[in-house]
Amino acid sequence: MIEWELYRSFLAVLREGSLSGAARVLGMAQPTVGRHIATLEAALGLVLFTRSQSGLLPTEAALALQPHARALESTVAALERTAASYGDGVRGVVRVTASEVIGLEVMPAVLADLRRRYPELKVELLLSNEIQDLLQREADVAVRMARPSQGQLVARRVGAVDLGLYASAGYVARHGMPASVEELSGHALIGYDRPSPFVRAGLKRWPQFAHARLALRTDSDAAQLALIRVGAGIGICQVPLARRAPGLVRVLADDFTLPLETWVTMHEDLRHSPRCRVTFDALVQALSAHAGNAPE
Repeated sequence: MIEWELYRSFLAVLREGSLSGAARVLGMAQPTVGRHIATLEAALGLVLFTRSQSGLLPTEAALALQPHARALESTVAALERTAASYGDGVRGVVRVTASEVIGLEVMPAVLADLRRRYPELKVELLLSNEIQDLLQREADVAVRMARPSQGQLVARRVGAVDLGLYASAGYVARHGMPASVEELSGHALIGYDRPSPFVRAGLKRWPQFAHARLALRTDSDAAQLALIRVGAGIGICQVPLARRAPGLVRVLADDFTLPLETWVTMHEDLRHSPRCRVTFDALVQALSAHAGNAPE
């Protein structure tokens, strides 16, 4: 059996690109990390890294092993979180993932309230617009803007969050308010860099947001919102968030509205975990209110 510690060093070298960088992240001496890699290579009978001027380059074998080592890493982390949660009451670590905008604009109040009610609960918050794999235990509870397809997940729909076009009052004062969708071509539009399936579906209805027409492009929803707030142009924003920002003005409200389905999910094995249950329920309640709905 190959010890987990060797795979942990392997992943650190993959991420950092050098033994020294991996040693820094792991809090180990560089020779120790080097011995781990050599021991792993000997146990597997494979060469995992080759040296170059820029550092250590992973071989084809290393890249093939990477997803399995990451799955092992997630399993070990889930095991540690579960073990730490046993005892009386709600305690231990729960790992939550959400999109950037939800994580920055909605989650802080939810997590602060959870910590007030359950001081022994610790929360790891992963903000990403990529969908984390709950089956691989990359997270315990997830907020998703799409219906989960895996049958092993517990999922609650909290409603549809409306999206609209917004600009700052200052932008409208300088550039005027477009009177039609066609007039958007004369304005600075804020949007995506790489189209997601959700974006591609929206482009069928609003081709005005084709990539070439966007003046400012980023895949970060939080960055798009920040650009709208400072008056850089017109972009898409969640209606509930815009209502909390008095400086934002809705653009073409009758012509542009888009529902964003929102779900709270977790692995079915965690439904009886106190730490996951209270977190799941708190997110359902808060996000239902955010969407303007009662929990379904």
